Amino acid sequence: MKQILSAADVVAAGRRIAGRVVRTPVVCPEALSERAGARVWLKLENFQLTGAFKFRGALNCVLKLVSEPRPDGLRLITASSGNHALGMSLAGRLCGVPVTVVMPEGAPRVKQEKARAYGAEVVLHGEVYDDAQAHAARLAEATGAVYVPSFNHPDIMAGQGTIGLELMRDLPDLDAVVFPIGGGGLAAGLAVVFRTLLPRVRLVGVQAEGAAAMRASLEAGRPVELDAVRTIADGIAVRRPGELNFAVVKDLLDEVVTVSDEEIRQAMGALVKDASVVGEPAGAAAPAALLAGRVPVRPGATVAAVISGGNVDAHLLAEVLAG
Repeated sequence: MKQILSAADVVAAGRRIAGRVVRTPVVCPEALSERAGARVWLKLENFQLTGAFKFRGALNCVLKLVSEPRPDGLRLITASSGNHALGMSLAGRLCGVPVTVVMPEGAPRVKQEKARAYGAEVVLHGEVYDDAQAHAARLAEATGAVYVPSFNHPDIMAGQGTIGLELMRDLPDLDAVVFPIGGGGLAAGLAVVFRTLLPRVRLVGVQAEGAAAMRASLEAGRPVELDAVRTIADGIAVRRPGELNFAVVKDLLDEVVTVSDEEIRQAMGALVKDASVVGEPAGAAAPAALLAGRVPVRPGATVAAVISGGNVDAHLLAEVLAG
């Protein structure tokens, strides 16, 4: 069986997108570290262009697509609960390619508006990501557009894995990396690059209790689909992980843990109060797991928590801070 993704693919992606993405900083808030019982470094992908890590994978994929000659031109379509839509919208604008994004009807308005501002056509369809994805695939077939998956694609995974390359350079003494999991694009990219280049690092994925499709799949030994997803964390509200993502991560992650929506809310508040960092619900999943004690770490360990995005509705953030 052909290897789906290698560390060399991630390194190549890093070179391809260099200078076009933000090399996001890491910070170690003292108050947050004290509460977690470890030296917690936040990888601030909320500072990425589009406000989320998804731009890395989207740009890597689009740059590869535009390098291939197409006599009829290139049009792209994708599905996303929000942040991949933003990544594809901006990548398309930068590369001069028209993009259509299909988003669930309940996608945060801030993400819908940003996608339109980047020049994408936004189509709203269905209740959750999986509904939007099925509709986008049908539109691609009907129009001849190229469908770009949100996570189930090697070039998407490779782009997301560049976060790991940056973490290794900034924090060579890392003991663990904690990160959110939806469909598994970020998890796959990080897993391959760390297991190849820094295998001693513990890798822990975090899912919302109401959308733990990857955890259920790992327990079943195959990708499974949840009947429904219910969580505040729209960015990781996926009923079924990607087939390719699952194939990559099933033997490489140390653990997948879950957090409640209330723990996510508490972590969002802690990020603002203790670190002056705005994280959307999915972006707060990793620190939520650390603060809730879901990830056992030895005192003084060096742990990186990926803040995957900061595109949060202002009303929700105000509600969280008021509570």
